[in-house]
Amino acid sequence: MSKYDTDVTRWSSEGRLYQIDYAMEAVKKGNATVGLKSNTHVVLVALRRSPQAELASYQEKIFKLDPKMGMAIAGLTSDGRELAGFIRTECMNHRYVFDEMQPVSRLADLVGDRHQSNTMKPGRRPYGVGCLLAGYDGKTNLYQTCPSGNYYDYKAFAIGNRSQSARTYFESRFTTFADMPLDDLVHHGLRALATTCGDGVELKPENTAIAIVGNDRDFQMSGEEETKKWLDSFKVEDPAAAGPTDEGEEAMDMN
Repeated sequence: MSKYDTDVTRWSSEGRLYQIDYAMEAVKKGNATVGLKSNTHVVLVALRRSPQAELASYQEKIFKLDPKMGMAIAGLTSDGRELAGFIRTECMNHRYVFDEMQPVSRLADLVGDRHQSNTMKPGRRPYGVGCLLAGYDGKTNLYQTCPSGNYYDYKAFAIGNRSQSARTYFESRFTTFADMPLDDLVHHGLRALATTCGDGVELKPENTAIAIVGNDRDFQMSGEEETKKWLDSFKVEDPAAAGPTDEGEEAMDMN
């Protein structure tokens, strides 16, 4: 234990806030989540944590926030649920006042502020969860938020355990996503997620979550039957071809 990590407001001699670093590590330990967008649709694909026993259910990784907006998480599930509740409240308040949906860019800014507020108050801790916000407000949007309070706009991105493999997969292909049909976009999301699976783990309808939002549909999560159809219709590429995994990342009991 370091003498600088007992409080989130205590700076180290290297100019770091260690509790934020620990929260960022919690995101890396969570099961992988990927997001990608075209000009018409945004797709979120997530690997749900396997239950410890056959009697346990798979934890949710994707949350609907508004008719045209949702998010996927990696990290502490309880922190993700709390943030989902906050976002839903902000969306409802905005609809009540302005009679329209909250712009996704404005919402990403609010979530970033929510993250950041916990990094500057003694007695509080950073959120141990990263989010991929997906929405359609006249254009497609995909944002990533971090426990540090930073947020970024992406065409395609991945967070969570072994997510470097998925990011490497996207780096050589994202320029083709803009005009891509929805079916192909989902297949790329599944292929990217497949590169993050460890030994003995394969994508199945039970552990794979898919959500889509776009100009012709509200945010909707696929059921097991539809997920099975998506999985049956794509061919997984060789994971080794997508690049190395994150060094030092190990699976742990997080979503």
